[in-house]
Amino acid sequence: MNVPVIGFSKLSKTEKVNWLVTAYFNGDTTASDIITRYWNDDKKLQELHDGFSENTITNYYFPFGLAPNFLIDDKLVTIPMAIEESSVVAAASKAAKFWLERGGFKTQIKSTIKSGQVHLMYHGLNSEMEAFYAFAKADLLQSIQSINASMKKRGGGLQSLELVNKTENLDGYYQLHATFETKDAMGANFINTTLEQLATTFREKATEFKGFSSDAPEVIMSILSNYVPQCVVNVSVSCKIDEIGTINGVSGADFARKFTRAVDIATVEPYRAVTHNKGIMNGIDAVVIATGNDFRAVEAGVHAYASRDGQYRSLTRARVENDTFTFEADFPLALGTVGGLTSLHPLSKLAMRILGNPSAEDLMKVTAVCGLAQNFAALHSLVTTGIQAGHMKMHIVNMLEQIGANDAEKAQLKQAFQDKTPSFSALRETLDGMRKK
Repeated sequence: MNVPVIGFSKLSKTEKVNWLVTAYFNGDTTASDIITRYWNDDKKLQELHDGFSENTITNYYFPFGLAPNFLIDDKLVTIPMAIEESSVVAAASKAAKFWLERGGFKTQIKSTIKSGQVHLMYHGLNSEMEAFYAFAKADLLQSIQSINASMKKRGGGLQSLELVNKTENLDGYYQLHATFETKDAMGANFINTTLEQLATTFREKATEFKGFSSDAPEVIMSILSNYVPQCVVNVSVSCKIDEIGTINGVSGADFARKFTRAVDIATVEPYRAVTHNKGIMNGIDAVVIATGNDFRAVEAGVHAYASRDGQYRSLTRARVENDTFTFEADFPLALGTVGGLTSLHPLSKLAMRILGNPSAEDLMKVTAVCGLAQNFAALHSLVTTGIQAGHMKMHIVNMLEQIGANDAEKAQLKQAFQDKTPSFSALRETLDGMRKK
């Protein structure tokens, strides 16, 4: 590509593909064949998917799987998961089975409050800013009544509004800090619309106020926050040590001891904590994606929460008290079950039906459970057999595809590596040997 493309967004999908093949593949139609192979034959369904984004040329598939047998608050649940990483769904299912026989998962919603800010700059006296806020507050609240009305009917809406002085952190920086309850909606559009109206009214009232000794306050921006430390669900599992049993030759007591130490290490060591929490997010993201929620927002909020005391730490906690093993976590999860992709994507709607059309709070609980289960499964392997044995056995399907084994050879290789950890080199060597016979 030697020159910019003009008017790309106005091209049809076919024209976009043709441009791509010409500009980047020297006219090789193999690329267009791959692209069009992933188009849906149902034109209306394809148009729906095209509308989810911009400049779309095809669909990118993720496997959509099921992890059954989760006992959550004494109710059996099958969790839909959309993820491409080998072993994740299997690990979640394994953890579900383990805890099914030991009381299952317990959950509790701690809070469901979200927030957003109107970010402001003012270089006059703090007392002047406080006086202006007192002057304008009633009109600020009045100006959002119509926006707030429908959410308020559902038991949600704006919960609080305050002026926050942040000038110690940044010269002249203030904010209108607003908190919201959005019920079953994730609420991003509602929150941003409300904040922008507050900003508009703020500007209008600033022109009326006579108490500023310098230029009137400037609105920099208005936006919700994906940091949601007040939208938190607790999830836990617990059983007596003697109920754990022997795991891969490790006694229940020794397993619990090593498991809690593994979590302690992730609590004090950021290098370990990042990978530890990434494993948690394997489970959380898979549910978030399957249900049409925003996994990038969830990821950002969760990792910020893991750093809330100034050091990045494990999201999970483990302890042994009075011969009882307990494993738990608090996860900040701002999720929705109405609106957005959740109400549009056919598979997201199907996922919701699999989950019994949950409320946002119930979806928070299920998602948190999957995150805790994923972490339990990972640590279960790490402190017993090691992570690679199970992971590589799940990954062998992809490896066999990459080395070009046919169906019969795949079956033979799976059998040959049943009790061994596979690697590309070992698989290729064995395959070469099979073909020479």
